[in-house]
Amino acid sequence: MKKHNFYAGPSILPEFTKEKTAEAAMNFAGTGLSVMEVSHRSKEFVAVMEEAVALVKELLKVPEGYSVLFLQGGASTQFLMAPYNLMDKKAAYLNTGAWSKKAIKEAKFFGEVVEVASSADANFNYIPKGFEVPADASYLHYTSNNTIFGTRVDAPDVDIPLVSDMSSDIFSRPVDVAKHDLIYAGAQKNLGPSGATLVIVKNEALGKVDRPIPTMLDYNTHMNAGSMFNTPATLPVFASLQTLRWLKNLGGVEAIEKINIEKAGLLYEEIDRNKLFQCTVTNQEDRSLMNVTFVMAPEYAELEKEYLDFATSKGMIGIKGHRSVGGFRASIYNAMPVDSVKALIESMQEFEKTI
Repeated sequence: MKKHNFYAGPSILPEFTKEKTAEAAMNFAGTGLSVMEVSHRSKEFVAVMEEAVALVKELLKVPEGYSVLFLQGGASTQFLMAPYNLMDKKAAYLNTGAWSKKAIKEAKFFGEVVEVASSADANFNYIPKGFEVPADASYLHYTSNNTIFGTRVDAPDVDIPLVSDMSSDIFSRPVDVAKHDLIYAGAQKNLGPSGATLVIVKNEALGKVDRPIPTMLDYNTHMNAGSMFNTPATLPVFASLQTLRWLKNLGGVEAIEKINIEKAGLLYEEIDRNKLFQCTVTNQEDRSLMNVTFVMAPEYAELEKEYLDFATSKGMIGIKGHRSVGGFRASIYNAMPVDSVKALIESMQEFEKTI
């Protein structure tokens, strides 16, 4: 039976990425060695890093004056690196879920944090609008896609720099990098296996804080060393390069966005149609294209486990919702085929007919 991988992360990767990475795990670039056992300073791996950086810049149309880094520590380390490097005395944060809350917690070590708005009052099932941002804040931080609660945020139109955690929707849609001082993303959802973290930082945004910054937490350290200050995560970076190549061959971010809109549209349409289910995010413009969260309709709530077992028997893997929301979550990242989304829809329709 074909398995359909809806895990939220680590998550599905393109077949191209898995095949090329498996080959390199045994024989990397004709060296006869594994990509896991060659020097990160060898000409073969330096070429991998350089191409990966170049493709990020190409696919996201990164302007001049920005550096692209492949670091470690995940987005969780970026929660503190961002304010360490960029916050003078105050920063603004939009609270739209669990990851925003974690970022806010870390930022409070470095200065005043102004929570400009929050959707905690409705368990983060919508995106706040019309909030005011203090003009003297160093930046506004937002999480572009909320994996747990199934919402997405477009880049706010504000007069101060933006910092964004794009871990779960990077490369899924175009982004105006020039509006941001910093973008960061853990690789394990739309880029590669866990272990690498993509960082895009505006060079002139750095060096404006008075506090001393430990060497490894200073973006300048990694900029000056080309992500080679310490040993990078060689296998995840190599795999990420394969995904970037795959995405370019598909037609880039603009092409994958059309596919993502189609996939999400099909699934949301079925949830809204099917009497057994309802979407946790009612405002359509706030609905994530990457993580579709839904529950049983109240009158069918007792059928939740029964449907989960049924869907699992049909090959659906990883659709159980996060404990904060319950119900179901279908993570349909870039690598998720349309056919897998259709298979999930068919399982929902089949189950409906049994009721």
